[in-house]
Amino acid sequence: MQVDTARHPIYEANPAGVTIGGFDSSMIWSLTLMESEKQKQKQWLAERFEENRGHLRAVAYRMLASASEADDAVQEAWLRLSRSDARTIENLGGWLTTVVSRVCLDMLRSRTAKREEALERGATEPIAISRQADPEQETLLADSVGFALLIVLDRLDPAERLAFVLHDMFAVSFDEIASILSRSPEAARQLASRARRRVQGAPAVPTANFTEQRRVADAFLAAVRAGDFEGLIAVLDPDVVVRIDEAAARPGAPREIRGARNWAKGAIAFSQQLAGDIRPMLVNGEVGLVWAPRGHLLRVLRFSIADGRIATVEVIAEPARLNELELAVLGE
Repeated sequence: MQVDTARHPIYEANPAGVTIGGFDSSMIWSLTLMESEKQKQKQWLAERFEENRGHLRAVAYRMLASASEADDAVQEAWLRLSRSDARTIENLGGWLTTVVSRVCLDMLRSRTAKREEALERGATEPIAISRQADPEQETLLADSVGFALLIVLDRLDPAERLAFVLHDMFAVSFDEIASILSRSPEAARQLASRARRRVQGAPAVPTANFTEQRRVADAFLAAVRAGDFEGLIAVLDPDVVVRIDEAAARPGAPREIRGARNWAKGAIAFSQQLAGDIRPMLVNGEVGLVWAPRGHLLRVLRFSIADGRIATVEVIAEPARLNELELAVLGE
């Protein structure tokens, strides 16, 4: 509260203005100035934080692949900043990136522990990752990063993921990454390198076979997306054998289907509901297709190809089997 010394009754009675209601007037003025400075500093911090919010959310989303969890991590960074003495922070952007990264690392470790517990119990349901997620927003974010990349990132060890995301995607130095992970810069470099090899992968077949696999998988996916029955028949061997694991099969549906025409109609009808989320990837070094809504892996299709057509299809959805697959981003 500001005091008008010219009008305040105590000042009128006591021109020296020694006390106001028992308090020294200079103390009240000092407290007022201190409170004003606090508010200014808080406002300044809020403005600087908002300038960094977009970058922090980008880091957190690539670490967590969940818009809601990314927002939680960014909010936690703000809470920690608001409790800190900003005067001691030399590089606010770097400080905030470090805080968000550490928060994400803790969240990833917790998620990994829960996933391992679920696999040990033999759970067939995927681990819930996103809380109250906006599907449209999640899809836009996943598409901006790349569905295939998010799938591979989700399979990395938390420390590998942090090292790869910060260094390869945001140019953070290994010295800074090492401080976040409490490891040496060389160890951080090795983590990023190992993650990079898993992300990029390498075909396990000769170039000619790989090129044919890619051509056939692309033709299959194009026919499915277009609802082109004859186009799908053209890419399937007439005697194709399709094997579907228990988690992928619909209740009461057969686990094995033989013949291109027997499978094609059902494949198109089902796949059109999710074709936008089906992407080609390297699966154990060969071209396959994955279904990963908003970057979360739920199903994999593995093919064997003979004479330019798909001879067998394996549909995998059981979490334990999905976890055993080596997945990598398929280059253009």
